[in-house]
Amino acid sequence: MRSDRERLLDILDAVAQIEKYSVRGRQAFESDELIQTWIVRHLQNIGEAASKISDATRSAHPEIAWANIVAMRNIIVHEYFGIDRDEYEIGLFPTETNTTKSR
Repeated sequence: MRSDRERLLDILDAVAQIEKYSVRGRQAFESDELIQTWIVRHLQNIGEAASKISDATRSAHPEIAWANIVAMRNIIVHEYFGIDRDEYEIGLFPTETNTTKSR
């Protein structure tokens, strides 16, 4: 079984992988299916790793929205064709402001 430390390193690695292509911006994302797949796959990996983090580690870091991260993964995996791209694109691209839609 993987430790929390290993899973946190998996999350950091997935973030680094996303950053490789998100720096190209929204236009590259929207026009390149491979970039879309790359980014969405790594978002899924982040959610999967987060879902396996122990309750003790989650409790020690309440500033992290663990439930939202796992929920994002579940939406990507189970409702992929119903995803509103704007929901997961927010904040992915360095030129964007980190604002979200009113909910």
